[in-house]
Amino acid sequence: MGHKLTSEQSKLYKRIDEILWEDWDPIGVNDYENVRDEYQSYVPKAFRLAIEDSEVFELANYLNRIATESMGLQSNLEHCTEIAELIKLARNEIYKPSAL
Repeated sequence: MGHKLTSEQSKLYKRIDEILWEDWDPIGVNDYENVRDEYQSYVPKAFRLAIEDSEVFELANYLNRIATESMGLQSNLEHCTEIAELIKLARNEIYKPSAL
């Protein structure tokens, strides 16, 4: 990323990385710390979708497309939707509307 992230953006970026590693883990490698960067190349786009407040289905479709097209796995849109909901939840927690 070329520009400096705000603290909220930085927190969300890190949280999405954790969600993809701990919860999504489509190839089942999160027991192996030596491959901790396995999903990090997918974080920027998931982060951008979250920052743009994309719909859950857009995030889910992105994750499902990675799993099926890039990893050659069977489609599991239900799991990807659960992960997309976690990402949206994280976004909404970090970007709480300020009470005026």
